[in-house]
Amino acid sequence: MFKRHRKLRKNEAVRNLVKDVYIAKEDLIYPIFVEEGENIKSEIPSMPGIFRYSIDRLSEELDELVKLGINSILLFGIPKTKDACAIQAYNENGIIQNAVRFIKKNYDNFLVICDICCCEYTDHGHCGILNENGYVKNDETLEILGKIALSYAKAGVDIVAPSDMMDGRVEKISEVLAQNHFENIPIMAYSVKYSSAFYGPFRDAADSAPQFGDRKSYQMNFQYSKDAIDEVDEDLRQGADIIIVKPAMAYLDIIKKVSDNFEVPIVAYSVSGEYSMVKAAAQNCWIDEMKIVMEQMYAMKRAGANAIITYYAKEVAKYI
Repeated sequence: MFKRHRKLRKNEAVRNLVKDVYIAKEDLIYPIFVEEGENIKSEIPSMPGIFRYSIDRLSEELDELVKLGINSILLFGIPKTKDACAIQAYNENGIIQNAVRFIKKNYDNFLVICDICCCEYTDHGHCGILNENGYVKNDETLEILGKIALSYAKAGVDIVAPSDMMDGRVEKISEVLAQNHFENIPIMAYSVKYSSAFYGPFRDAADSAPQFGDRKSYQMNFQYSKDAIDEVDEDLRQGADIIIVKPAMAYLDIIKKVSDNFEVPIVAYSVSGEYSMVKAAAQNCWIDEMKIVMEQMYAMKRAGANAIITYYAKEVAKYI
């Protein structure tokens, strides 16, 4: 006789009894864009419902997150001035440094994660220091990343998250933090970050689009799958504590591969393009927005993600 699999699907009570994939509010990390200036709450056109905030209005967002029970946030900064060497990224009174101090002074419940990269702070939009031919110099960029990490640590950050994809950046940041007695700050490394068209709306949000060329010489090639394990292995060797895979939905196979090969916390970054596609389809009444979103969330968890960075964190928190 054939097996009747449908017996475990016949009603909601049975389905809930046997389910083995879960999402909790504690699994959600919400990205926030903080802009230098005053009285700023500016909606990002390509990301409806997502805003840039100046520090004096940041409480509007944080208070809502507190009510929803979301306690992990990822900060991105938009400075007033940019230059070729990302000097504002490690300014002790920079936008992110001041934002961290504000949050730590006024809110004791947030786990504050800071993205470490140069792209929001360079006038050319690339993730590091350029040579005369426009190529991003790896080792010179590491020095900048170390300075950024240290400035965030001094401001009170809980976790640093290098996203630049320079070789050796985890080791450099680990060394700088340890030398300055911040060795207990975890490193959440964007170890697997592909050069992706899914980042388009984020570049509007952070004013970080490259002014020429692309980032394919340092971000990973999605037509080559064999280096993901090597990237993670190397970052863990250098001192990474948590691994990010970015983007998420088009790379569930990579999340699964990393999960199968490493006993380490894994974070899936559901990026801006994933958010904007669902939001646009929902606004046109083509899909059931939250059913689609939750299906995606469970897919990431099923693939092996421990936590999810998502612009839908507030809606997911309400839904669950």
